[in-house]
Amino acid sequence: MKWFYELMYGRFRAPWDIGPRQELVELVESGRLTPCTAIDLGSGTASNCIFLAQHGFEVTGVDFAQAAIELGHRRARAANVRVNFIRDDLTHLQNVRGPFDLLVDYGTLDDLKPPQRDRYLRNVLPLAHPGSRFLLFCFEWEPRWYERPYFSSMALLPGEAERRFAPYFDIEWYAGESGLKGLPRGWAVYLMTRK
Repeated sequence: MKWFYELMYGRFRAPWDIGPRQELVELVESGRLTPCTAIDLGSGTASNCIFLAQHGFEVTGVDFAQAAIELGHRRARAANVRVNFIRDDLTHLQNVRGPFDLLVDYGTLDDLKPPQRDRYLRNVLPLAHPGSRFLLFCFEWEPRWYERPYFSSMALLPGEAERRFAPYFDIEWYAGESGLKGLPRGWAVYLMTRK
């Protein structure tokens, strides 16, 4: 999977490169999320990092694709903001140290196979302290039997986010849709607070 992201960030404009995500913008502009230390888990095109930095957050972006890190550096320089970019693998963290007050994940966890999701959670938990907020976007739907070989690592199952995170976080469902036609058939955004 890493080769795919190196190719997308290094040679093409990723189709998910749509600027800072709507829910993040709403939460910052409403004052529900205020400037603090923040980490973008799978920072990709760096849009969320740059938006947060422009609003006074002290931001770290982590991604396993070197092309994403290089793109992030270029975009942060162009936006005249400071972001600390670190190349690391969220399933085997070696270079990132927390804790952070805000964790943001837009589409990283749901891109992992279930055993990798377990490792992700073990690695991400130490990055949060009691009271840390975690904004998680994920595709979320039950794949049909014939989709499972292709889409089992593209979406969380309904209820999976709650099962994985409830022992450690208070969970608020923030936004989402289900039963959509085509793919993806559903998505959800959770705003969680570390217990």
